[in-house]
Amino acid sequence: MTRTHSAIPPLASLRAAGKRYGDVVALDGVDLDVRAGEVLAVLGANGAGKTTALGLLTGRIGADRGTATLFGLDPRDPAARQGIGVMLQAASLPDGLRVAEHVRLQSAYYGDPRPLAETLDLAGVADLARRGYAELSGGQQRRVQFALAICGRPPLLFVDEPTTGLDVEARRHFWSVLRTLRDAGTAIVLTTHYLEEADALADRIVLLAGGRILAEDAPAALKARAAGKRLRARTRLPAAVIGAWPEAGDVRVADGVADVASKDAEALLRRWLAADDTLSELEVRALSLEETFLTLTTAAAPAEEAA
Repeated sequence: MTRTHSAIPPLASLRAAGKRYGDVVALDGVDLDVRAGEVLAVLGANGAGKTTALGLLTGRIGADRGTATLFGLDPRDPAARQGIGVMLQAASLPDGLRVAEHVRLQSAYYGDPRPLAETLDLAGVADLARRGYAELSGGQQRRVQFALAICGRPPLLFVDEPTTGLDVEARRHFWSVLRTLRDAGTAIVLTTHYLEEADALADRIVLLAGGRILAEDAPAALKARAAGKRLRARTRLPAAVIGAWPEAGDVRVADGVADVASKDAEALLRRWLAADDTLSELEVRALSLEETFLTLTTAAAPAEEAA
């Protein structure tokens, strides 16, 4: 169910925010709000501006133009940054400390941190408490980094590619914890290359392309905006024949089964049935978030090139 918080002041925001690195425009006039009790997924291809947007919101960098605010303050103000937890894509921690020591040290920076046992349990590292950080696998280290991000009970949590290196079970546990935190009122900003992760978790998605917001909506609304479906059926027709139809988009045929994208599924189906009376095993489904992402970004590319 889509959550709406339009009447609630945002915890963090960007207003006409711009950032340039030499000749490269990383962000170009971006407006963005982060509200309590929602998971906001910020998606985009490499170079779209995701890392820069998070850098502005967390105070790691400043805007060249426009404004960034965090709890009504400049995000670079230490008083504002004390209210956030951050799990970056790349993190370096001292190897000589044990897991519990890392969490105790980070917790000391907050006025009302979670109890150590609660933090370790939420992050799924209770069984690793006495292990040295250097002894852990990459996935285990990611879970420790998550423990450090949540130990201070932050009302706003930033997680950048959080499940990279995690196995399926650990990833599902992580999703469950994020939902629990969201339901308790925590605002969560998520970046991920796993689009099924964004689809499963996000209340709202912002799609960046070329430093601008290309689309912003709930996952279901974004998929509806792409206005397409995929049809799958066993057929005797080759891909070249199906692909020549005006209603057909991407066509994949393997072992006599065709998978076809279409913006007019009903018209495609009528044409397909008329051309192949052996058609069977028909399935029609909505586009996935990944397919929606590709559709929207591909459609935007010509406009950007023309500009």
